[in-house]
Amino acid sequence: MKWKNLSADETLKTLNSSIKGLSDSEAQKRLSEHGKNELVEEEKPGPVQIFLGQFMDILILILIIAAIAAYYVGDTLDAIVILIVVLINAVVGFIQEYRAEKAMEKLKGLISSEAVVIRDGQEQKVPAGELTIGDIVLLEEGDNVPADLRIIESYDLLIDESAMTGESLPAEKHPETIYSDDHGTENMAFMETDVSSGRGKGVVVEIGMDTEIGKIAEMIQEEEEQTPLQQKIAGLGKTLGLLAVLVCSIVFVLEYLQGIPLVETFMTAVSLAVAAVPEGLPAILTLTLALGMQRMARSNAIVRKLLAVETLGSCNVICTDKTGTLTLNQMTVRDARVNDPEMIYTISALCNNATKNNGKLLGDPTDAAILTYADENGYNRKELEEKYSRLLEIPLDSTRKRMTTVNQIEGERYLLIKGAPEVLLNRCSRIEGETGVRPIKTDDTDNVMKELNEMTGNALRVLGFAYRKLSPDEDLNDKEALEKDLIFAGLVGMMDPPREEAKEAIAIAKKAGIKVVMITGDHKDTAVAIAREISLVDGKDIVALTGSDLDNLSDQEFENMVNDVSVYARVFPEQKVRIVETLKKMDNVASMTGDGVNDAPALKKAAIGVAMGSGTDVAKESADMLLQDDNFATIVKAVREGRTIFDNIRRFVRFQLSTNIGAILTITSASLFSLPVPFNPIQVLWINIIMDGPPAQSLGVEPPEKNVMNRPPLKEEIIPRKNLLKIVIAGVVMTVGTLALYSYILSTDPSPAHENLKAMTMAFTVFVMYQIFNVFNCRSQRGFSNKFLFLAVGASILLQLGVIYLPFLQGIFRTTALGPFDWVLIILIASTILVSDWLAERFI
Repeated sequence: MKWKNLSADETLKTLNSSIKGLSDSEAQKRLSEHGKNELVEEEKPGPVQIFLGQFMDILILILIIAAIAAYYVGDTLDAIVILIVVLINAVVGFIQEYRAEKAMEKLKGLISSEAVVIRDGQEQKVPAGELTIGDIVLLEEGDNVPADLRIIESYDLLIDESAMTGESLPAEKHPETIYSDDHGTENMAFMETDVSSGRGKGVVVEIGMDTEIGKIAEMIQEEEEQTPLQQKIAGLGKTLGLLAVLVCSIVFVLEYLQGIPLVETFMTAVSLAVAAVPEGLPAILTLTLALGMQRMARSNAIVRKLLAVETLGSCNVICTDKTGTLTLNQMTVRDARVNDPEMIYTISALCNNATKNNGKLLGDPTDAAILTYADENGYNRKELEEKYSRLLEIPLDSTRKRMTTVNQIEGERYLLIKGAPEVLLNRCSRIEGETGVRPIKTDDTDNVMKELNEMTGNALRVLGFAYRKLSPDEDLNDKEALEKDLIFAGLVGMMDPPREEAKEAIAIAKKAGIKVVMITGDHKDTAVAIAREISLVDGKDIVALTGSDLDNLSDQEFENMVNDVSVYARVFPEQKVRIVETLKKMDNVASMTGDGVNDAPALKKAAIGVAMGSGTDVAKESADMLLQDDNFATIVKAVREGRTIFDNIRRFVRFQLSTNIGAILTITSASLFSLPVPFNPIQVLWINIIMDGPPAQSLGVEPPEKNVMNRPPLKEEIIPRKNLLKIVIAGVVMTVGTLALYSYILSTDPSPAHENLKAMTMAFTVFVMYQIFNVFNCRSQRGFSNKFLFLAVGASILLQLGVIYLPFLQGIFRTTALGPFDWVLIILIASTILVSDWLAERFI
């Protein structure tokens, strides 16, 4: 039922209610029929189920198998380390998922606890949960609206709907208004909004989950989709898992057929399984994302979910709110058409109830704007009021559309007035001209209206200013008579101005191939004017849609044009969700900003939801990232960080997989050529430690590429085709070089092949050195600015030297000391990985 389309009487009749309210018995009957007025939370898995669910990921299961394998080959320490990594990832995932469920609790915590109703003709307080359809609710200043109401009486009723609509100014409510479309709300009050001033009555038309906030609650409980990185990591995990099982099975069969003892064959297959799975990937991924989070926090972007950091890097559409994000959220005078500036400044300062306290403006945004305007021109309200005391105030209201004060100025009483220009003009008989005050003419009125239209055409909120000197015998109690025969002084236009850094940030976003879309609850003209000023679209007509326009478009029509729309104005919560879903359907990775309860569903639906630091708790709990400074430029900085992180993830994935493939090919090829396996299980685990340790982790903190924000967002997989070819080439080079050296030493050393410690040590060491050289192939192109990389390489070389030369470690790893010539061979062969990558870069 569209209650806004019915008159107050029709609504009462439809609900079988009256101005005297329901009887207690009828209320109880309806309560049992319609249920309680409360938000219902879907049954969710408990903390234990959520925690256990973290172990159901394919990569995590493979890691657990690898830990068991490591334990069986005698490396308890490595098994423990792997399990710790698994546990840390499970805890991080649990915290993220558990936090997401808190959004609903925050929403439930907003609901009013009590309501004043009329039942049996008497006013009484009842718990808000016991309100039912047809109840008559009384509203007073400061009340929280307890259900969705159709207003049936109002007395200067203003309701703050900012949390629902994003509008910063309170909305006027009039019961007599009837709408023919779906978008007017002047005759409605919604659950969770607050009465700013005035009083009124409303009849309950919707309760609980059927209210507007109930619909939002239902939307934010929907399961979140995986981020792009989660999808890519899951795909990589499945691929590696299948590869590990396949290769291990082949090696096991080959060695068994060659007559190698079953236990030894099993040990080899298990060590290969450990080598095939990059168990360090989740740990390095977590470390890289965590370091990115810290850097972003220093730029006022607080990331609540680790994987959201990377998602920003692949984002190609940023849907952003206007007020406070692209603009300063502070009304400012942008234009003035006046002939007597001194009088305009005086009226701005004295006919004003806004105040300035420790640099902070308090009061109505419009009053605050003209107070600042007067103050900047040397007319301080506090100083003027000490000289020119206020004798009378006639406050602004929705009917009068003007505010008046009478002040004692230089021994005379002056009436100062500001308000809607067309209202003031009708009360003016004179006008300030270049030659002084003169009678107003039709041409003067036409000129003022022309200027007014120009200013409103630029999306300015315009106030008119007027005054007159009162005669000594005029009665201040006759307020209607006072506001006549006025002198028109001029027009002042205000707007919430764009942030200076917003225009620059939008230019950077465009260069990076990111489309910026403004979504606001403000008027279309205002939104388009700001969009033009910040160059949201250069040299083109801005395609702008209102909420009404959206409702008139079919899904197919909207899909056809969604990529061309730059501005959405006057949109409702479900429409924001529709925008996000349609962008996603058209293969976009969309970020959505918001601060109100109404934004929560869209924040959850978006690939990355960004809440304002000044926003509601519900929005913050539903978002992936918080902007502490509410600044659009911070989002663009976060995108840069996200791209850098994704590049670094690619680097260490490339590094790790080239080692995995090298180890798999080396062990498999040795079996195929009937050679003894060149690495024992302990050495394979050591290679894993080198691969997953400092060198790999150092790639996670590589600096950004110079062109990181001069390229379109990457929609490729973690391993694009070019990188995959480089990985395979690197694996082949490692295999050929290792086995060639291994075979050479075996052929020149008389020791039995299975006991040739020198051959195994040479093969083991050259493979480790391949990894150390390969790190430099995977680094960024920003020179050698990553000091951690060199520290990691140095540490790895020292550790390898310890394994080769320390007697205690020689016994554990079955190694022997190497001579200088051996090292020359190892370095020459290992360095071929640099040559092969250089060739691959130029010819692939």
